[in-house]
Amino acid sequence: MNIKEKIIEKVLALCALITILTTAGIVGVLLFEAIGFFREVSIIDFLTGTEWTPLFAEKNYGILPLVSGTLLTTFIAIAVALPVGLTIAIYLNEYAPKRFKKVLKPLLEVLAVVPTVVYGFFALMIVTPFLKLFIPDLSGFNALSPGIVMGIMIIPFVSSLSEDALAAVPDSLRQASYGMGSTRFQTAFRVMVPAASSGIMVSIILALSRAIGETMIVAIAAGQTPVFTFDPTVPIETITAYIVKVSSGDVPQGTVAYQTIFAAGITLFVVTFILNNISFWIKNRYQEKYE
Repeated sequence: MNIKEKIIEKVLALCALITILTTAGIVGVLLFEAIGFFREVSIIDFLTGTEWTPLFAEKNYGILPLVSGTLLTTFIAIAVALPVGLTIAIYLNEYAPKRFKKVLKPLLEVLAVVPTVVYGFFALMIVTPFLKLFIPDLSGFNALSPGIVMGIMIIPFVSSLSEDALAAVPDSLRQASYGMGSTRFQTAFRVMVPAASSGIMVSIILALSRAIGETMIVAIAAGQTPVFTFDPTVPIETITAYIVKVSSGDVPQGTVAYQTIFAAGITLFVVTFILNNISFWIKNRYQEKYE
């Protein structure tokens, strides 16, 4: 191994180490501040309480309203992005002419670079009034509108990565399916999608993580009412929106109210970690099934 290769190897190892240390540092800061919070608040009450009012005169520290709001908007987003994104990926890989594909795929990826604050105002000013035409009881701030817009935002994560996964499937599988008399539709959904399932699951994992961590859309369009509910028509508050609200500077540092943002942050980290591991487990099961 020459000197240049050794230098490249050391640089790559340093980059990997920096990533690990950064993650460890973030978790360490969250844990350090969260421990101070849990010295004042029972962790049982925190995990099981259904009222979250740390900034009110009557203080309650149940995290479930923020967790339910986060999961509700995330699952609405995935319910929008998954079928649309996967359909687009199948169309691009199986049906679209090559020239059209070269134009459409970059245009779809533009959705991922639109500022999220723009999406937030789009959800509040356009999507919510439109939905009220069909759902008269829909609140001005609700979980449904930001969930749908978040789904639109993460479509490129699903469509682009799923299309890459489908394109990586050996063409021999497609030709074998046609040789057995299958139609293009049957080949796409019964051969290509199962064969690319591990890559498709990776795209879903990435989209899920992006939706859970979204801040501005829910902060603008979902409201700031922490309610333990799974009704998408009422105002809710997510963990990220609460962190933004408290981090604005109105709450003195060192107080229990200020430490709630770190307790909420470590909760968001754990929720994301659990969902990602579930997704990876599902991905591995699909991989074992079709390999």
